[in-house]
Amino acid sequence: MRYEFRVSGRLSTAVAGAFPELEEARVPEETVLYGPITDEAHLYGLLVRFQDLGLHVVEMRRLPD
Repeated sequence: MRYEFRVSGRLSTAVAGAFPELEEARVPEETVLYGPITDEAHLYGLLVRFQDLGLHVVEMRRLPD
């Protein structure tokens, strides 16, 4: 499975580094992180990481394989 997460604002290098399994793309006023998610536990773990870092996930979606 591949997922895309749209996060409000621009992430610093340090914060983006908290997601080594995801690639980063910047779009106006958001940061897009995307990549493979191994299972449901991995997905929920990423969501907890976003929350722990105080990031606002604007959108999350599964990408076509």
